Amino acid sequence: MRVARSPAFEAVKAPGTATAGVPLLDPAGPGVILGWTEDAPAAPIAPARHTLFGPRGLCLHPGGSFWVADSGHHRLLGWRRVPQADNRPAEILIGQTDFTREGRNAKGPAGPATLNVPTGICAWGRGLALADAWNHRVLLWRETPCESGQPADIILGQGDPAAVQANRGAARPTAASLHWPYGVAEIDGRLVVADTGNRRVLIWDGPERSGQPADRVLGQAGFETRDENAGGGVGPLGMRWPHGIAAWQGWLAVADAGNNRIMLWDGLPSEPGAPCEIVLGQAGFAGCDHNMAAYYPNAAALNMPYAVAAAGDTLIAADTANSRLLGWSEVAMAAPAARLTGQPDFACKGDNAWGLSGRDTLCWPYGLSVLGRKVAVADSGNNRVLLWDLAHEG
Repeated sequence: MRVARSPAFEAVKAPGTATAGVPLLDPAGPGVILGWTEDAPAAPIAPARHTLFGPRGLCLHPGGSFWVADSGHHRLLGWRRVPQADNRPAEILIGQTDFTREGRNAKGPAGPATLNVPTGICAWGRGLALADAWNHRVLLWRETPCESGQPADIILGQGDPAAVQANRGAARPTAASLHWPYGVAEIDGRLVVADTGNRRVLIWDGPERSGQPADRVLGQAGFETRDENAGGGVGPLGMRWPHGIAAWQGWLAVADAGNNRIMLWDGLPSEPGAPCEIVLGQAGFAGCDHNMAAYYPNAAALNMPYAVAAAGDTLIAADTANSRLLGWSEVAMAAPAARLTGQPDFACKGDNAWGLSGRDTLCWPYGLSVLGRKVAVADSGNNRVLLWDLAHEG
């Protein structure tokens, strides 16, 4: 049963702009919640098998397992099968020596099984790719881990498993270095990484060994620069804070959170520094203000979108700072979203809709994963994960 909203709720939408939109996710609410109970929404966040602290990434793996980057506890949690009931305890732990422990790199030196603010995660072939953001690296497992403490097989962004410096300690990036990588995706067999601190996206055609350099770059003219918006004004080439990545209707979608937009390329570009062809969230390539420079959002506006995912022909975005999820089916410049979850209409915003957390509210949704009709949402501000079905058509 939904928790009542605060009296202030009705005051935070623009007069005369209350377009409800079509539900994106099942209006009945998520079927399963991990890390939260309705009778105790302020439950302790001490590390345990069933608790989460600011989770930022998750993966509904095609092999049937489920993975959550429990970012605040510096660990990766795994379930051998997607949980079918609330607060099912995790079965696999990577990043810590015990489910009750926390701390960056397990309060010791870095290695192939330690983590420091893990974020984006995706299926990589039969295995996993994990953005180990504050160790400035991406960890790859050729097969999904089957036991706790299983080390990664490949490390990208660093020269050895103990190294943790941004850009390998250099002032400028290279094709083999990373600085705060937050997003990962596998697209057409290629690994695509949002190298967020370097304001670029890197593409590996087929990573096979640790330290391997990327093959292509987007967001910069070359591998050796890391300038905000490629050193110029906001436009179709540069980025400010790239994060989530997805393939949608043949397009490459990148959530450029710092410019409050989603950039779209028609397929994976073959040339370095290729400009995008379309943006969502802004009226044109030069726009960058949150909610299109308005206080209130609308169906076409975004405020720090951190995640994107494709559900069939629908692009889903976590419009993070507006605490809502948006869905598009139309590929067009500045197209408005048609579907909405997390707010009663497109003109509303606010954490948990300016009320208490309820089973179907959102507070800073940060990560998305889709498999079939199932959508996993990292509801980071509520320290939980939601497993939610898509709404039925019509």
